[in-house]
Order: sequence, then C-alpha cells, then structure tokens
Amino acid sequence: MNATKSKAIKAVVLLGFVSLFADVTYEGARGITGPFLYTLGASAGIVGLVSGLGELTGYGVRLISGYISDKIRRYWLMTVLGYFINLVSVPLLAFAGKWEIASVLIIAERFGKAVRTPARDTIISYASSNIGYGKGFALHEVLDQIGAIVGPLIVASVIYASNSYKNAFLILGIPALLSLATLIATMIIYPNPEKLEVKDEKKGTDRFGKIFLIYLVFTALTICGYPHFQLVSYHFKKIQIVGDEIIPVLFAVAMGVDALTAIVAGFLFDRFRLKILFLIPIFSMPITILAFGIDNLIAVIFSVILWGIVMGFQETIMKSAIAELVTAERRGFAFGIFHGLFGLAWFVGSFIMGKLYEVSIFYLVLFSIALQVLSLLFYLNLRCFDHA
Repeated sequence: MNATKSKAIKAVVLLGFVSLFADVTYEGARGITGPFLYTLGASAGIVGLVSGLGELTGYGVRLISGYISDKIRRYWLMTVLGYFINLVSVPLLAFAGKWEIASVLIIAERFGKAVRTPARDTIISYASSNIGYGKGFALHEVLDQIGAIVGPLIVASVIYASNSYKNAFLILGIPALLSLATLIATMIIYPNPEKLEVKDEKKGTDRFGKIFLIYLVFTALTICGYPHFQLVSYHFKKIQIVGDEIIPVLFAVAMGVDALTAIVAGFLFDRFRLKILFLIPIFSMPITILAFGIDNLIAVIFSVILWGIVMGFQETIMKSAIAELVTAERRGFAFGIFHGLFGLAWFVGSFIMGKLYEVSIFYLVLFSIALQVLSLLFYLNLRCFDHA
C-alpha cells in the first residue's frame, strides 16, 4: 500500500470516528424524538410536519452550503461550523418543556447537519478516490453507524433506569464533545484534503445534464415514498406494540443493519456502479406494509430491518453515484443539489404520510408503494446512460 493510499484511508477513518461520536449524539436523540413529542402533546400530523420540516431544512440548506463550500473552498470551516450547531442542539432538548421548543431544536440539529454535510462528503470523496468511492463511503458509513447503534442503546438504558427523556438528552452531551475534539484533530492533521484526490479523467464527467436530472428524479421519488422513523416510532408508541425503552433498541437494530448493508453496497457499487440503484425501491416497497399495515411484533421487526437496509443503500451508493458523476471542482455543489432534493422529497413524503396516517393506513401504504414503482421506471431510463 502506497503512502498516499494509506493517508487517504486514515483520513476516512478519522472522519468516520467524528461521525461515530456525532451519531451517538443525534441518532440517539432521533430514536426517541417521535415518542418525546408525543409526551409533550404533539399530534401525528405535527410529528410528520416537524420530522419532514427537519429533513427539508437538513437537506434543503445543503444546496446553499454545498455551493458556498465550492465557492470559498473552505471545506473544514463549513464542516466544523455545521457539526457545532448539529451537536449542541441535542443536549438542549433536555430543557424543552413544550413541543414547540423541542421542534425548534430538532430542526436546528438538522440545520447544523445541512451546513457541514456537503463539505464533509467532498472531503471524503477526495480521500475515497484512492480506494474506490463505494468502499470509501462504505467505510465511513460503517463507523458512522456504529455510533448510530450505540446512541439509541445508551438512550434506551437511561430511559429504562430513570424513565426520563431529560436524562437521556443530557448524557448525549458527552459524545458531542468527543466528536468535536476528533474533528479538530483531523483538521489539523489534514489541512488540505483536496491534495488526496486522485486525478482520473474517466471519473466525474461533470454531467449536470440529462443523466444527472434523471438520477435526481429517481432519488426524489424513492425518498418521497420512504417513511421517516419518527412517524414509524410514533405508530409503535400509539399502538403500544412495544415498550418505550424498546423503540430506541429497534432504531439501533436498524442502524446495525444499515452498517452491514453499507459494506456490501460499497463493494457492489465499485463493481456495478449505477446498475444496483434498483435495490433501493425494491427493498423500500414492503416497509410501510409491515410497519403500519400489520400490528404484529414480527412484522415490526422485519419493517425495521428493511428500513435499515434501505438507509444503508441510501448513505452509500447514492453518495458514491454523485462522486462518480461529477468532477471534484463541482462536487460540493452537486452534493448540495442532491441533498437538497433528497430533503425536499423526504419533507413532502413525511408530511403527506403523516396526514394520510390520520385518515387511513391503507392510503399511506398505497402512496408509498406507488412512488417506489414510479422510481423504478426512472431507474430503467437511468441505467441506459450507465456504460460501465
């Protein structure tokens, strides 16, 4: 292994540990925000609106932050600023006595993630060009999801021991500090991450044309039909299918499945590229049927597993596709466009599914499946352009 490749792997691993501690913090919180809002008196419609608006903010702002990142070329500045906002918002939830205040903090956490993600992903793509985009993003996602497993388990333990959401949010301040400290150390070690990029004219053709547009439409449709875990967990709480302390455990299971899926997905992407994108809508279709349509513990567990599989594909191959399609100079903006549309689709889908939940579970399920079928039609057009 040459020195450049070794340095690139270390950079991905360090950023992976930054995400690991960060995910302990905000994924630990996100596993209980649905039930937490319920205890504060929020309705299902409010939960759907808040989760959707949070994702709209968390992804929509990335369009702007991605453009700014490419414009000023200060990827570390954007990354550190975003992580700070992202992580500080979580322990502050301990002091939210009303659902309105909690909602603001939930959205603020997503805003911080929006500020830092395009810049961070661009840095990862620079390093990943040495080892394969799929493998690079997969390695980062595995470490990221270890945190996403540990966080909900910590929260579950705290709730079990103290029956207190406040204590759970406060304890998450510790990994938040560890994440910020690791991030600063990584920035000091790799002050110029763009030097890790391997120049290859065959990679990244800067195509903001038809193939990129089809890819974005495919993404929007499949994400719009993908239920947010906050709404899923809200349903679990409402029907009392499991206890409060089990809900974050289920979220941890989903994150573990996400991590395992990412490993496989990374290798598959480097081998087959865009051809494997069809797996996302295929695995998405049964989720709403199992989670909302069948009040059975086995169905609940399978829905959580499938939810994690789809998340693993989204976080690995969808990002890898952007790095494959777009040159380094415009990659931050490309990630911003992708994430912005991703968030808009999740907002629209979450809001509609939240409203449909109040009307009829059947319509919620029908809406989700219909969008996944439509996304497959766009996949067929997308595949025609992939000449891997």
